[in-house]
Amino acid sequence: MSYSHQVEPTPRFATTDQIQVVKRQSEGHCRTPSYIRGKIGIVERYCGNFKNPEQLAVAHPTPVIIPLYRCRFLQTEIWPNYLGAETDTLEIEIYEHWVDPV
Repeated sequence: MSYSHQVEPTPRFATTDQIQVVKRQSEGHCRTPSYIRGKIGIVERYCGNFKNPEQLAVAHPTPVIIPLYRCRFLQTEIWPNYLGAETDTLEIEIYEHWVDPV
């Protein structure tokens, strides 16, 4: 997917779509924590389109606009030794360029 700094993108994902967070290294500012990379969850909701924070952090003159989602993950899928209830979840906002469909 390519994004533009001038055109508002159409979100690729809808509520309840299953997604997997991309598992890659990053340098500098990144809003996608390493502990969630590679994990599978669902889209809880679309939050809107925003300028890419990774580009904003380095003062890029024309940051691209990217959809942002609130995503839900089971705690037992994130932490191998999680001792809480099997239904416990974690919700986190993730930009579209960090998620793939499952």
